[in-house]
Amino acid sequence: MSETPVIDPQAIENLRALNPDDNDEFLREIAGIFLEDTPLRIAELDQSLAAGDVAKFTRAAHSIKGSSANLGALALRAASEKLEHHARVSGTDGVAQLVVAIKAEFARAEVELNRLIGK
Repeated sequence: MSETPVIDPQAIENLRALNPDDNDEFLREIAGIFLEDTPLRIAELDQSLAAGDVAKFTRAAHSIKGSSANLGALALRAASEKLEHHARVSGTDGVAQLVVAIKAEFARAEVELNRLIGK
């Protein structure tokens, strides 16, 4: 039984196929944006949770879901989708463990993306 990859290789190949002759410049740019932006969205999760701002919290989870889907960060996408759904249905009560999961999955995705783009 194989473990789901941290980053979906097909998603990476799809991004590479958009600019096949650029020596992975496009991939590095997209990954760089993701690696810069996602910690900001995670900080928004923490801040909006502390402030009780469910709408901002839900938007941050949605943003993480979308960007992680684009890069094929499968576990991060799944965790952020679960968090977004929970926030939409039940607000922010009981989300602490889900936020911890987002942070852990981002850390895993960050390591793998840096490896893929040669950082």
